[in-house]
Amino acid sequence: MEEQVEMVGRAFADHYYNLFDHDRNALVPLYRPASMLTFEGQKILGVDEISAKLSQLSFDQCRHVISTIDSQPSAFAGGVVVVVSGSLQLHGEDHPLRFSQMFHLIPTEQGSYFVQNDIFRLNYC
Repeated sequence: MEEQVEMVGRAFADHYYNLFDHDRNALVPLYRPASMLTFEGQKILGVDEISAKLSQLSFDQCRHVISTIDSQPSAFAGGVVVVVSGSLQLHGEDHPLRFSQMFHLIPTEQGSYFVQNDIFRLNYC
């Protein structure tokens, strides 16, 4: 069970950041109407609002470098909590930004997952 949860977390993180870095609009199907994103303290509810937030970010190009991925089964049957840390390199910037992000993944009837909760923070140290 633990190995499967780790595999889901890694596969999801790889998929999510690849989409984010290359085609942010392709992230929209990962969310549902009741999904919630907290982005730097701003709470955003629903797939339409999350999509709008992601498309309105002040940068077009970036590259995520993942440092750690920690995953645990959630209390929701088959759900997975994924915590990611790493750096975010913005196009034209000299220094990467450190970030952490948490996802609560819920299984779908089709055998994939959707993001119920997503919390993103830049880490200023």
